[in-house]
Amino acid sequence: MLYWLIKRLLAEPVLTPVLRPWVRGAENVPASGPAILASNHLSVADTVLLPTVLRRRVTFIAKAEMFTGAGVRGRLSAGLLRGVGQLPVDRSGGRASAAAIDAAVEVLGRGEVLGIYPEGTRSPDGRLYRGRTGVARIALRSGAPVLPVAMVGTGELMPRGRLVPRVRRVGVVIGEPLDLSRYAGRADDQFVVRSVTDEIMAAVQRLSRQEYVDEYAPRHAADAPPPTPGRGPGGRSAPRPPHR
Repeated sequence: MLYWLIKRLLAEPVLTPVLRPWVRGAENVPASGPAILASNHLSVADTVLLPTVLRRRVTFIAKAEMFTGAGVRGRLSAGLLRGVGQLPVDRSGGRASAAAIDAAVEVLGRGEVLGIYPEGTRSPDGRLYRGRTGVARIALRSGAPVLPVAMVGTGELMPRGRLVPRVRRVGVVIGEPLDLSRYAGRADDQFVVRSVTDEIMAAVQRLSRQEYVDEYAPRHAADAPPPTPGRGPGGRSAPRPPHR
């Protein structure tokens, strides 16, 4: 209930006229049944923007730390995330990560849409980093189609550390479902899940046109590598919005 209230009363009437988001490929999202939206991650705004431009509800996997913040702001944030049905993910590995994958598979088993950022965190410099294998494990266990997604312009809208957005037009590109049928039943094969993850990230990169970095993104801003000389915070030139 809270999800639709936020979408109908805040996201659509307020964000849509201000940001004028464009979307390409929305028809690739099935009208019913499970689907996994595997997206790049440039900004905190991504988790708001994607559900705003789609008709179906999207349940995102969110890092567990977002549910345990201190003070009033932390409690409000945690309550909001739980209210809109977001899934906390413990990134410590082992049984905690396995439980998160189980929860994601349950969401897809109910025929819902799952949103996931395979990089595991926001890009520190606008480039696309190596994907973590949770997305492949979820896809192979659930059998749900995986759609690559590219967020465009959100890194400039809400850069790291910025509380007030820089108003600009942003967009979303959604690709066609990937054919992963040749990997069916191989969710426990380490080589296969790595290959599937790399295939998903390659599809995201084709849509986003970001420079690709074959290493995991640092989870703390202080560990971030310096931006590539000669490139802005968005990496390579992003797709242009469609003409209206």
